[in-house]
Order: sequence, then C-alpha cells, then structure tokens
Amino acid sequence: MLRSLGQRPVTGSENDQRVAELRTAVSRLRRELAAHPAEFPDRGIAEDELAVLAAMTIDGAPEVPRLRRSLLLIAGAIGSVSALSRGLTDVRRAVELFGEPRR
Repeated sequence: MLRSLGQRPVTGSENDQRVAELRTAVSRLRRELAAHPAEFPDRGIAEDELAVLAAMTIDGAPEVPRLRRSLLLIAGAIGSVSALSRGLTDVRRAVELFGEPRR
C-alpha cells in the first residue's frame, strides 16, 4: 500500500514501499538503457546517476534533494531518447513518492 506524501515511515525501513518502487523503476531503466543499441553523448551520465539511485535504495533512506538532482541529470541525459521515455517516467514517479525535500 502506498503512503500519502505527508506520512513518513522510519527512514531506511525495508518495508518502505517508496524505496521498493524506486528500486524497481531504477533497475528497469538501467536494463533498458543497457539494451539500447544507440550511443549518445550523455549516456555515461545517465548510467552513473542510475547507479547512484540504485545505491541509495540499498543504503537506506534516500535523500530527497539528491534524488531530485539525479533525476534531473538522468532526464537531461536521456530525455530525448523516446525508447527510454516510459522507464524515465517510472523513475520520475518513484522519486515523486518521496515528496518535497524538508527545509
């Protein structure tokens, strides 16, 4: 069950559905990117940032500002590759589950 954005489970919790959804979306996009035959200038940036996101899902509670930064870099790197748009959208939706960064 998804939690509303206002509810915050214990950080780093293995039961945090948001982390599970982010892990799944990132894994899927990494596979799609690896299988994509075309080379493009910022592919390495996308691969690096997807690796960062994957590590955040393993190491505990992701930091919202860092999630958003990685998402922006990934979107900038692969946003024009239509074959990867669905995977990118899934990652964006998973990042949005974490809500706004605390100020």
